[in-house]
Amino acid sequence: MKAIALREIKSFFGSQIGYLVIGLFLLLNGLFLWVFDGEYNILQSGFADLSPFFTLAPWIFIFLIPAVTMRSFSDEKKQGTIELLLTKPLSLWQIVKGKFLGSFILIVIALIPTLIYVYVINSLGMPEGNIDMGRTMGSYFGLLFLVAAYTSIGIFTSTLSENQIVAFLLSVFLCFLFYFGFEGISTYTKGFEGAVSQIGMDYHFKSMSRGVLDTRDILYFVSVAFLFLSFTVFKLKSLKS
Repeated sequence: MKAIALREIKSFFGSQIGYLVIGLFLLLNGLFLWVFDGEYNILQSGFADLSPFFTLAPWIFIFLIPAVTMRSFSDEKKQGTIELLLTKPLSLWQIVKGKFLGSFILIVIALIPTLIYVYVINSLGMPEGNIDMGRTMGSYFGLLFLVAAYTSIGIFTSTLSENQIVAFLLSVFLCFLFYFGFEGISTYTKGFEGAVSQIGMDYHFKSMSRGVLDTRDILYFVSVAFLFLSFTVFKLKSLKS
């Protein structure tokens, strides 16, 4: 598993993909949060708060993470190396977890530089240090769990087609459905709004963003990630047989 993860990370940074993903994520966030006029501009909000970042990041990741994961297995299938990979002395779970960890670590690396936002907001607050650290750290934890869920979806869709664009589009659709789709559907389910919205990631991410790490929210994200990784293993079994 470790070898697969390291191979994935090396392949990201051996090409331009890793640098492009990190650069795009930081550039888009930087422009929306500090340059462009609008509701996401922190300097114009008048509050020492990183809420605009945690509102914006999940939407950027809906497109960025599928772009990272779309090649995980689809490229192996296209190059004809999937059979070689499946014959390695590793279980299917180890292969899948290795692919998952490689992509997940890349996104975490992209997130690390954003911690400077915390320092800047903390320094700009009046008085200095006037920032809700509990809520901020809760939001970062929530974002990590959200990234894990998105990544597992992307890894799964990459097994469905050898065409990376198809894998990308399927992943974007499923990530959007699970993040916002159920929230939208809940408005049409009178009497069941709460139950339907709780199926979506947005509900649980916002819950964690309040600074309270509820085990129900953690269990939800872990369950979604495990579910799609299980789907991936099941799909690989069908390819292996």
